[in-house]
Amino acid sequence: MLYLEHKPAPPLDAAVQALWYARDCDAPGGRQLVLPTGRAQFVISLAREFLLDCSEHVAPQRGPAARVVGARSVYELIDASDLKDLIGVVFHPGGLPLLVRERMDAFTNGFADLEALWGAAARRLRERLREAPEPVSRLCCLERFLRERMMAGPVRGAAERGAMVAYALRRFQAGAAVGEVARGTGWSERRFSQVFREDTGLTPAVWRRVQRFQRAIKQLHAGAAMRWEELALDCGFYDQSHFANEFRAFSGMDTTTYVAAARPWANHVRAE
Repeated sequence: MLYLEHKPAPPLDAAVQALWYARDCDAPGGRQLVLPTGRAQFVISLAREFLLDCSEHVAPQRGPAARVVGARSVYELIDASDLKDLIGVVFHPGGLPLLVRERMDAFTNGFADLEALWGAAARRLRERLREAPEPVSRLCCLERFLRERMMAGPVRGAAERGAMVAYALRRFQAGAAVGEVARGTGWSERRFSQVFREDTGLTPAVWRRVQRFQRAIKQLHAGAAMRWEELALDCGFYDQSHFANEFRAFSGMDTTTYVAAARPWANHVRAE
């Protein structure tokens, strides 16, 4: 299994958190749970002309090979065979509107065909990536393409709204309530919540819940030696019961199952 991550240079770093490449030529297939992080992605298959769409109790179906995956508030099922040759982009919250004109809440808990959004440009990108000789050059090719596209056609108002989202995220990280953050933007709480949802795909309240869940995931994946009630309080949950209910709502499993499960990364868990 080969996995690489690349941090883009300015100005693309204003929109993109990381570019990544994964290759597992011996990927056996089988489903994996991908846990929600609150961030949108591009995912592009370089091995075949489709990505598999998985649902509970239904055989995988072929879907678009290049897609925008929206921010999620619940886990996603993927087929591990897609990891044979895969490249992608993780966007900062509010970063994707710098490259895509649609509202981000149109993709929440779902995806869209990148070719339907970008047309021939999406086909050209995938062709160039497949022609690149090795993983690093593919990541460089992807970064160059995204930078040129962002500079050539900035979306009107996206930068200003992106600055508002970045401000809100800083305040949320510091523990500020939604109403307090809204007042800091000069907007009503209703207007602030609407813009935040349109630019990130999630409401402020759901975003905060996902990030609290992610704090727990990081500690569990790192092997934190805490009692459940201590971990719950440390991550911002009211009590152990609240922690258990939220964890299952976001991941589809309980904490004990997560800890015991085979998982290649913190947010990928093999579905048995």
